[in-house]
Amino acid sequence: MRDAVIVDAVRTPIGKGKPGGALHPVHPVELLAEVIRSLVERTGIDPELLDDVIGGCVDQVDEQAQNITRWAVLSAGLPESVPATTVDRQCGSSQQAVHFAAQGVISGAYDVAIACGVESMSRVPMWSNVSPGSDFLGPGVAARYPEGLVSQGISSELIAAKWSLSREQLDAFAVTSHQRAARATEEGRFTAEMVPVEVEGRLVTTDESIRPGTSMEVLAGLRPAYLDPAMTQRFPQIEWQITAGNTSPLNDGASAVLIMSGEMAARLGLRPRARLHSFAVTGSDPLLMLTGVIPATEKVLRKAGLGLSDIDLFEVNEAFASVVLAWQQETGADPAKVNVNGGALSLGHPLGASGTRLMTTLVNAMEQRGARFGLQTMCEAGGLANATVLEAL
Repeated sequence: MRDAVIVDAVRTPIGKGKPGGALHPVHPVELLAEVIRSLVERTGIDPELLDDVIGGCVDQVDEQAQNITRWAVLSAGLPESVPATTVDRQCGSSQQAVHFAAQGVISGAYDVAIACGVESMSRVPMWSNVSPGSDFLGPGVAARYPEGLVSQGISSELIAAKWSLSREQLDAFAVTSHQRAARATEEGRFTAEMVPVEVEGRLVTTDESIRPGTSMEVLAGLRPAYLDPAMTQRFPQIEWQITAGNTSPLNDGASAVLIMSGEMAARLGLRPRARLHSFAVTGSDPLLMLTGVIPATEKVLRKAGLGLSDIDLFEVNEAFASVVLAWQQETGADPAKVNVNGGALSLGHPLGASGTRLMTTLVNAMEQRGARFGLQTMCEAGGLANATVLEAL
């Protein structure tokens, strides 16, 4: 059986997703081109060998429209013969791109592929691909869920209520995320994975959303971000504890992973950094929406033939603090092994880029800590989740 290995993984710094953010002046095609070009240059691979480039992007409209991955491949200077496609599994889009690329390699359809992702939330704001008043669910979904589905913010509140998570727990988790990300930055743990981006004559080299001075006192002063009188009546159990401080920010960024067969890596004289061991994707309740990480973790461990105790490091996307804390309660995972270099609450969450960003950070953290197995999982809008197990090589 063929295996799929990661040879290299890179990401841009993550900028604030608003005008004035560090990466706002950069067109999203160029952000994605930067990491694709960097992978080729760092590994010295002949780009003619690329069988496909699979990118993730959520708001595929305006500057991110019409298969952005294809335009990034061309902007990066790769041969016109290199194909590309763009996928949307919401926040897990580029993690899904990794799955597709690795599955292509394992099946023999590909020998070499790049999985990548991008989102410029400052230039293409969230929900830009949905017109005001548009009914994107359709009548069948409305009939199946007659009381109506809700936004992710309300879902995160429902999760906090269901798992009895207090405001103090949510805020403490956010503070830890910022502390870990700040420490990792100071100690240079992101240096190997970071591709500096030139912006208007200066280099952007660090993540912009990390707040080293964040404290429980600061976060306690923030008001609920999703307070809605209509939802209070519908869901009296909600205590309205989700704030901007325990929610991931809006961000700009790109990331990419070079994947090939172990045989091809040996032929090219490239050292594999990790093996893509096992994959899972699952659906879950679209009202709670963000709890799919729990069954996805169980499913991927079952496929891998591993137990939770076999996993040395976890990357669980911090879309909301409540998601990771509920996942920890259900799985029993050791918090000391989860998001050891911080997560989306501090580093940021550029939607389409986050899947391969987490994987890039996980590969590096596994090497830095001598870990054998790592597990990544991400909640996704609509009640979906991806999970991946990596094995260090």
